[in-house]
Amino acid sequence: MSRITIPKSIAEAPEQSQAMLEAVNQQLGVVPNLFRLVSKSPVALEGYLAMSGALSKGNLSAATRERIALVVAEINGCSYCLSAHTYLAKNLAKLSDAEILLNRKGGSQDTIADAAVNFAAKVARNRGQVSADDLEAVRSAGYSEDQLIEIVQHVALNTWTNYINEVMKTDIDFPVVNPN
Repeated sequence: MSRITIPKSIAEAPEQSQAMLEAVNQQLGVVPNLFRLVSKSPVALEGYLAMSGALSKGNLSAATRERIALVVAEINGCSYCLSAHTYLAKNLAKLSDAEILLNRKGGSQDTIADAAVNFAAKVARNRGQVSADDLEAVRSAGYSEDQLIEIVQHVALNTWTNYINEVMKTDIDFPVVNPN
């Protein structure tokens, strides 16, 4: 059970958050618990939506973004995010169960995506302390400098959602997947 009250509806959220939640509802057809929980702080919701929206326009594919979210959720032990991103990886990015399992372990069947996921795992595990060789490995796979920055930003954004969900024990509203 969540450690803080999650608004049951958009109307129960703070007034300053309601339009943002309506936009989430328009985009997803539902407002997951994470968004309603974060809506308790309209500025936190605004920041989360702004960063997430900006990164969705970046130069990493939706599949790569989901792969990164999966490995970061696994590393941080976040059942909520692992559940949400497993659902999104299957239904949005159309990743196979085998691929999702590899992603959670920091790899991929796709050699180019493997470099990004492996690098993201190192960034998350080592709290940003990666070697020049780690950076060179992801560059050698074909990732540009802007994509390197986006990979790190995705690790940071997903770490934030992992922490919010773990601290608040957000009720999981997706098919439950627990970290190994």
